[in-house]
Amino acid sequence: MTAQKSRPAFGALLFFGVAMVLSSIFTFAAVQGDYGLFRRVEVEAEKAKLDAELAQLQAEVMRMENLTQRLSDDYLDLDLLDQQARDVLGLIRTDEIVIR
Repeated sequence: MTAQKSRPAFGALLFFGVAMVLSSIFTFAAVQGDYGLFRRVEVEAEKAKLDAELAQLQAEVMRMENLTQRLSDDYLDLDLLDQQARDVLGLIRTDEIVIR
């Protein structure tokens, strides 16, 4: 009886090599691709930043709507009107002293 040398099958090595390469490509794409984990973290950070900016702009709009409503014909706030006349037009009363 002659002993045969056993060597690994070439097909099995090729199969596992291709499988390893494909899994490496898919893993890289899942982590760093256009829709990967890193991109997701960037998008979520940008979303949080834009949400904060949106909240700030909404607060500013609400403040401006309040001031506009207070100066409307239906509801006139005389203190606000006096403040606006002083700030915008530079008006003062005759009995006031201006210190700069």
